Parts: sequence; structure tokens; C-alpha cells
Amino acid sequence: MKGTKKGWYTPRNPEKYVGNVKRIRFLSSWEEEFCRFCDNNPNILHWASEEIKIPYIKPTDGRVHTYYPDFWIQKKTQDGKVVQEIIEVKPFDQTIRPKIRGKRRSTQLFEAVRWSVNQAKWKACQDFCNKYGITFRLVTEKHMFR
Repeated sequence: MKGTKKGWYTPRNPEKYVGNVKRIRFLSSWEEEFCRFCDNNPNILHWASEEIKIPYIKPTDGRVHTYYPDFWIQKKTQDGKVVQEIIEVKPFDQTIRPKIRGKRRSTQLFEAVRWSVNQAKWKACQDFCNKYGITFRLVTEKHMFR
């Protein structure tokens, strides 16, 4: 992911944030940029960062863990509808099945595990969204920097 910047985001429009405005954490410069987008976009009515808890079964140990999606937003669409989305910010290469050719075995294993864990999280999130009428979306650098 672009840089390994981590920190706390202070919103300019704290009334839009759902949750503790003093605990808005970002784990990359892309997540920080998405916080700024949510905070400053007038079509984003409300937003939250890592405030939703979704249980999922981790394929590496078969146990229930908790997934905290990066963002939840409530936005007004161009036609005036109010909709909700859960958004996960990831580098594009983590949203496609990893290639194994030409990589060291340790890299292959790391990427395979990360892929399988992410797939389990995203399936649980999609099920959650289907249940509550929310859209789930992965956002990558290809979306953010068009």
C-alpha cells in the first residue's frame, strides 16, 4: 500500500462522523486520503472508520475473528437517494488472486494466506451488507487516482 503512514485523522466536519472523532485511525496514506474525502465531500452525509464489527471464520485457524471494515458511509446519490456503503481500501494487487510464478516460497505463502483471509472477511462483509441493504465496495488506487 502506498507508504506505511499511520496516524489519527482530525475531521474538519466532526458532526458528519459517526463514532469517536478523537479516535479516527488511518493505516495508510490512502486511508488518510479517503478520510479527507469523506470529511470534505458534501454528498457524504455521515461516515465512520473501523466502527462496524463483522464476525468471520479465519481460514488459517477455523476460529471466529472480528473484521473491522475500513469505512462506512451514508451518501446522497446524484438522483437524491440516500444510500449506505461499506468500503475497504486496498492496493489493487491485493484484490486479485496472487500469482505464484517467479516468487520465493515464503512470499507465495504470505500472499496466499493474506488472499484467503481477505476473501473470508469480504464474504462475511458481503453477507452482512446483503442482510442490511448496504453496498460493499473495494476501493483501490485505480479508483482513487483516476
